[in-house]
Amino acid sequence: MIWGIFKRDMCHATRNVIAVIVSMGLVVVPALYAWFNIAASWDPYGNTKALKVAVANNDKGYKSDLIPVRVNVGETIISTLHANDQLDWQFVKSDKAIDGVKSGEYYAAIVIPKGFSADMMTLFSPDIKHAQLKYYLNEKINPIAPHITDQGATTVVNTIDKTFAKTIAQVGLDLASSILHYSQSPQMAEYMRNLNGNLTTMADTLSGASQQVTSYSQLLGSANDIVDSTGKLLASATKAGKQAQNALKQGKSGATSLTSAGANVTSSVNTALDQVSGAFDQVAAKVNKAFDAIGKDSDTAASQLATLSEQISSGESLYDTYITSLNHMRESVEQLPDSDSAKQALLEAIDREITLLEAAKGDSQKLAQQLKDASTQVTQDTAAAERSRKEILNRITSAKQSISNVRDDYATNVKPKIDAFASTVSTLISQTDSMITQLSGTADGLDDVTGDVGTNVTSIRSTLGAIAKKLDSSAATVKELITKLETGGNAGDGNSDGGDGDNDADSGESDELRALATANASTLSTLISAPVALHRVSVYPIANYGSAMAPFYTILSIWVGAIILCAMLKVTISDREKAHVLGLGDTLPRIAGPSGPGNASRWGLRLDHEYFGRYAIFALLALLQGTLVCLGDMYFLGVQANHALQFLAVGWLAALVFSNIVYTLTVSFGDIGKAVAVVLLVMQVAGSGGTFPIETLPKFFQMLYPFLPFPHAIDAMHAAMAGSYGNEYLLDMVYLSLFLIPSLLLGLVLRKPVIRLNNWVSRNLESTKVM
Repeated sequence: MIWGIFKRDMCHATRNVIAVIVSMGLVVVPALYAWFNIAASWDPYGNTKALKVAVANNDKGYKSDLIPVRVNVGETIISTLHANDQLDWQFVKSDKAIDGVKSGEYYAAIVIPKGFSADMMTLFSPDIKHAQLKYYLNEKINPIAPHITDQGATTVVNTIDKTFAKTIAQVGLDLASSILHYSQSPQMAEYMRNLNGNLTTMADTLSGASQQVTSYSQLLGSANDIVDSTGKLLASATKAGKQAQNALKQGKSGATSLTSAGANVTSSVNTALDQVSGAFDQVAAKVNKAFDAIGKDSDTAASQLATLSEQISSGESLYDTYITSLNHMRESVEQLPDSDSAKQALLEAIDREITLLEAAKGDSQKLAQQLKDASTQVTQDTAAAERSRKEILNRITSAKQSISNVRDDYATNVKPKIDAFASTVSTLISQTDSMITQLSGTADGLDDVTGDVGTNVTSIRSTLGAIAKKLDSSAATVKELITKLETGGNAGDGNSDGGDGDNDADSGESDELRALATANASTLSTLISAPVALHRVSVYPIANYGSAMAPFYTILSIWVGAIILCAMLKVTISDREKAHVLGLGDTLPRIAGPSGPGNASRWGLRLDHEYFGRYAIFALLALLQGTLVCLGDMYFLGVQANHALQFLAVGWLAALVFSNIVYTLTVSFGDIGKAVAVVLLVMQVAGSGGTFPIETLPKFFQMLYPFLPFPHAIDAMHAAMAGSYGNEYLLDMVYLSLFLIPSLLLGLVLRKPVIRLNNWVSRNLESTKVM
């Protein structure tokens, strides 16, 4: 069945001249697509001589006392570029160069500023400046041209670096040669004799100074013993001063405590007494009010009296607070010396005040008890209640009198003594504090003096000892220098009768220096400016850029050829052709049903027969396309192919895989499948890594890379062209072949469920009369 379909397709394709021409065109067009692109990119970087790049030199040059040679790096750059043919260098003024870049006359421009050489020579000054070239670039003219002109600008920068290093090295070698010649002149010999005499005098002076410094250090050592004895005496005085200071601090603490206690009692007396007196007045009023209500509401009166009793009891804490304050004051007064005349009188006044307060507290307690007893009597006996009323009022009057006695006694006896004593204590505290401060300052001063003297003497002696050692060392160094100068002079004159090993070494070093200075300065400076040469070793070399790009364009053209085949040839078989293959005449029987894939299966023409039968002519034409494009690459364009048969094999396999993928998409989904094939083409152009390394592409394409057929076909073709590492070629061929599996699975199995849907879509598109 498959052979029958293929045989009829071949007959139809060669039936007339037009069919043959179209068939030939289908084979040739993909090859032309590849050859034109490969030829156009054969050697793009070898034809950069036509790219115009302007160069403008405004450098004024540089000359100084340090480097007596006039340096103009800008002129050196211009001279170098005249001999450079990488680009079409245009030497113009800076204004024309910039305007030419803007107008598009020049692709780029390099402007050397006025102070370029001066900025480069700041290498020998504290204020180093980075010399800069101004580089103008027109990026809109062409996407590749900026990269080529950038390479030209890099060449200029490298030239400047080498020229600068060579110039500095040559100047340095010239100076060294001049110095060597001058060292052998009579003027230099006279200078060396004077230098030796001055150095000898300097060495003697340094030795004498070292001896004087040592003697002065010994004198200070003797004085240090006296300082130690004085320090011990001052330490004893300091200890006594500290003991006196502690005693005065204790006295100051006691005086301060007494003053504080007196101030606290003074401030709390009036407040406490006024509160108690006012409270008794309120109690008297409430007592009368409570007894007046006995006849009317005995229970209420009893409750009021009980409340008054509790209030009086709670007020006893005021007496306790006052008594506690007086006791604190008494403790402070007892700390005073017995010789103080005010101490005993103040203690007696405080004791009398405490006694009066305790009496007043007793009156309050009795009053509270009477109020409590009265609260229980008012409900029992009216006459007894009246007697309790009089007794309570009398007790209130007695308690108020006790409070008045306390206030009067405090105002008359205690407060004047406290005020007078507070004034005396304040004066004493001020005097005591002044004495403590003076004594402390004196003691600290004495201690600082003794400590500083001892430390300073020790430090001075240590410093003088170090100075003496430095002077001795300097004298020895100067004497050693004199010896070397005398030895070097003898060696230079050639008058020595043979010396030790050191003299021989010095003579050898002098000979090496003389040889270096008399060598060719230009040759040495060139070596210094570029000490390392880059030796390129190509691994799997590619002859040219066109050969490097050939795999990408060849594989791309084979895919394009597969799309053209599906665009020009029918992928489905008509019922008339099926009937002829089956030997049923011109038409299938009616029972075959509507026209479409698989409708002749009852007569033995299965869906897979239709698939492979029609694909056979696609495969033949695709193999012809791959063969023509690969042969043209190798023998028409001259693309490098170290393994020609492997190169052809890649083209054949790619043709079969690509044509099968595009054919399957088209036979399964019709025109939509063709669109999908174009989308796959676009994706693989960007994500195949054929032009740029896949590592430089966005992350999406790096992830998609292994699942596209282009990368494996391109890698296999590269291996065939330049050589394979291990099984690299075979693996890429296997990976490329694996893409046939999903393609055949779709065309033979997964296609069946969507045949009716595809037929329905095709009928609707045809009904538009446009699609």
